[in-house]
Amino acid sequence: MRREKYTLLPRLTKILEELGEDIKLARLRRKLSAEQIAERAGISRSTLWQIEKGQPNVSMGYYAQVLFVLGLEKNLSNMVADDVLGRKLQDAEILVKKRAPKRKIAKDEQ
Repeated sequence: MRREKYTLLPRLTKILEELGEDIKLARLRRKLSAEQIAERAGISRSTLWQIEKGQPNVSMGYYAQVLFVLGLEKNLSNMVADDVLGRKLQDAEILVKKRAPKRKIAKDEQ
């Protein structure tokens, strides 16, 4: 079974590349080799290499596993903790009536 090819928006590609670079820098700051991280995360070195390059075809679970090995898994839950837009939409929903007001029919329309 072939997977469908998809194209990420350039902005998303850049975000993934930055995430991969941040993961690589975190590994280097801890003076851990790629082999050590890959072994602890239960992935191959090539998968870790793809993560550090920000490749979109790598499972989010593998990204999470590597972050866990680096002690950075709490950052995952912080990503959407401050959802300003979502909160504004939620607040707007509370203020808006669920149903539109009934339309008054003018006498000349009857």
